[in-house]
Amino acid sequence: MKLMLTFLKKYRVAAIAALVMMLIELAVELSQPLLISKIIDDGIRQQDTAVVWLWGGVLVGSAAVAFLAGILSSFFASHVSQGFAFDLRDKLYEKVQSFSYDIFSRFPTSSLITRLTGDVTQIQDTIFMGLRFMTRIPLVVIGSVIMALVVHIKLGLLLTVTLPFLVIFMIWLMRRASELFRNVQSRLDGVNGVIQENLTGIRLIRVFVRMGHEIGRFATFSGELMRSTIAALRLTETSTPFIMIIVNAGILAVLWFGRIEISTGDATLGQTVAVINYSLRTMGALSALSWIMVSFSRARASSGRVTEVMAASDGPGELGMTSGEGLASAVQGKVEFQRVSFSYPGSDIKVLDDISFTVQPGERVAIMGATGSGKSSLVTLIPRLYECGSGSILVDGQKHTEMDMQTLRGSIGYVPQEVLLFTGSIRENIAWGNAAASQAEIEQAAAAAQIHDTVAGLPQGYDTALGQRGVNLSGGQKQRLSIARALVRRPAILILDDSTSALDAVTEGLLLAELKKLSCTTFLITQKISSTASADLILLLDEGRLIAQGTHSELMDESALYRKIYQSQTGEGQHVQSTH
Repeated sequence: MKLMLTFLKKYRVAAIAALVMMLIELAVELSQPLLISKIIDDGIRQQDTAVVWLWGGVLVGSAAVAFLAGILSSFFASHVSQGFAFDLRDKLYEKVQSFSYDIFSRFPTSSLITRLTGDVTQIQDTIFMGLRFMTRIPLVVIGSVIMALVVHIKLGLLLTVTLPFLVIFMIWLMRRASELFRNVQSRLDGVNGVIQENLTGIRLIRVFVRMGHEIGRFATFSGELMRSTIAALRLTETSTPFIMIIVNAGILAVLWFGRIEISTGDATLGQTVAVINYSLRTMGALSALSWIMVSFSRARASSGRVTEVMAASDGPGELGMTSGEGLASAVQGKVEFQRVSFSYPGSDIKVLDDISFTVQPGERVAIMGATGSGKSSLVTLIPRLYECGSGSILVDGQKHTEMDMQTLRGSIGYVPQEVLLFTGSIRENIAWGNAAASQAEIEQAAAAAQIHDTVAGLPQGYDTALGQRGVNLSGGQKQRLSIARALVRRPAILILDDSTSALDAVTEGLLLAELKKLSCTTFLITQKISSTASADLILLLDEGRLIAQGTHSELMDESALYRKIYQSQTGEGQHVQSTH
């Protein structure tokens, strides 16, 4: 909650105004039973019409003041809560954008979505209710008790003795409900995760006819959410009858002893009516308290979840946001790995072990190895998506951990193994790699990626709108668009993580020929010998270790594994082996 308060400082003037208007409204309302008492005792019982009209007019006027103050209080409270939610959501999103892959692994995507939307909205609503109602309810209770004591101390004491029981009960309720609603939000994360997976993989689900299984899986998670919510609401809802019993007992005591006080002349009818009125106001405020406690408990749980994201840190060397959108051009492209080892966060298994090699600017490096050998892990260390556990990575002779993040990443073009296109036009998707790119530069990048002719043949050309995740394109077309998005950056270092797997041999050959013309250092993860033959350096990985490196001809002479891969793909040497 302390972190949440820092976002409210900007709106403290509006918050104070909302509270002042609420206090004016409350003061007027608390004075009304006292005015009614005067109308009864000094006007009606004395049959003095002038007094009735006088205090009646004051009562009507005060009601108008309370009405206006209430409207202004709601206006200021809305301004504070909406502005707070905007700032918090904006800062939260900025924080998420600064996360390294290590931090992302701690928070499932579905959980981050829930925290950015549902949790922030819950806190927003609670701030509004806090300024408008939460602060008002305890003040109504306290003010009603004080005014009841002012009107008649003996009858007021009967209302006062009920408060300690209610306060103790409410403190226990708030703590217990907060734990339950935190569990509810966690279950909601699970439901959102299932929905996200199902919508993303809907084609696969239908092809494998797994709709029934996924419906049952969703029902399981949804059922857990339902049971958690019922448990939390059952606790808060059963609190209302308990509160009502205590408050109604106090009202009955006031009625009983008020009749006795009136008969003995120690209290007037107006005083008794005023104390009962204050008792009813207390009961009305406390009856709404259980609803308020639900909201506050949920907001407390949501605040903790939001704070977890805001407080998440990589520690020293955190991969924070960098300013500016321009692309760096100072990097030449020399990359050196010096005895680099790496394990994923939370794991002791070495994905990479003692890797060393040097790549000169403009060279093409082909990385080969079996599935799980560490190829993708190796290239993700270059742009610092992860940090290496030991050893050093140098770019142009400088440790890349000492380089400005904007400079480093601005010099890299990255095409991930899993193609991701954004909703929008083809032009927007390519220009996403360089917002300042001209149409000519976009077309040039598309031509180098062997996708220009395909795009030009579409009815709307580069203005063709892409469906969600590029659903209206083939796998090869999506790969080539991703490559064009990287090339339009004019990178000094280009990383292609198995990004030509869906291309036919002819298209891949043309693409590699175009890449050869570029002056960038290229890292190409591939399983195709046809892609490695012309590489300046080939890295052969096996279970995280670099078992061989060199050119195609060198590895054919020195590496039995490389020769085996070559023979399996080309068929050369198979007949000779079979004769043995």
